[in-house]
Amino acid sequence: MNRLISIELQKIWKNKASRILTLTYFILLSFIALIASIKFDIGPIHIDPSEMGIFNFPFIWQFNTYVAAWLKFFLAIVIVSMMANEYSYGTLKQNLIDGLSKKEFILSKFLTVVLFALGSTVFVFIMTLILGYSFSSYTEFGIVFSDLDYLLAFFVKLTGFFSFCLFLGILVKRSAFALGFLLVWSIFEWILKGILVFKVFPNSNTGSYITQFLPLEAMSNLITEPFTRLSIIRSIGTQIGVENTKDYAVHILSIVIVLVWTLLFMLFSYKLLKKRDL
Repeated sequence: MNRLISIELQKIWKNKASRILTLTYFILLSFIALIASIKFDIGPIHIDPSEMGIFNFPFIWQFNTYVAAWLKFFLAIVIVSMMANEYSYGTLKQNLIDGLSKKEFILSKFLTVVLFALGSTVFVFIMTLILGYSFSSYTEFGIVFSDLDYLLAFFVKLTGFFSFCLFLGILVKRSAFALGFLLVWSIFEWILKGILVFKVFPNSNTGSYITQFLPLEAMSNLITEPFTRLSIIRSIGTQIGVENTKDYAVHILSIVIVLVWTLLFMLFSYKLLKKRDL
């Protein structure tokens, strides 16, 4: 297993573009901390994110994982390119000639996906602890670690998304087309959800229930947007007569759906590679 991971990491690190994108991803993750330094005035209104409770435990777990998840597209490019380069440079065929089986090849890619997701999760965990203990009004042990399920959701979300990207890289063979397919699929899910929710089932939750089983929608449902959870936003909503009934919890069903899709993506990748004439 270590040998497989070592082979993949060497390929990524020796590719200048992949190396730059990977470093850029983790650098941008650290920039979340800069939000704490943003302070500005809009007329008589003074805005200071750190005073709004954004960095309070346990809210910060949801906030940081939600924001960090948007940066996953940098690593998505790396993963798609990683697979496309196997075809472009002939390293896939060479690996098979050198004795690597197709199952081991797919396993090495999946281990790299898991490593990226795990590395991102650990990075966000450390950064969240530093920011939380620096700005949070609540530092009791029970409060600090009460919402760690968002970290699990973050890890599962990245693993599922990167597995999807890997499958597209194998399916399409070209980075640009694979990323284009990813965009088209996300638009397709968005349109389908709109039709089901607002046209077919406008007076029930049936549309949302059906679309939660779509891959990207399931990943999106793992971590809901955190901003309406802030007390200041809730207060504004109460004043204008809008009741917030949103569910911010991490649900087991969403995790299971994404894990099933992850398994399917890896299975499809292996079956496709097994049948394809290299």
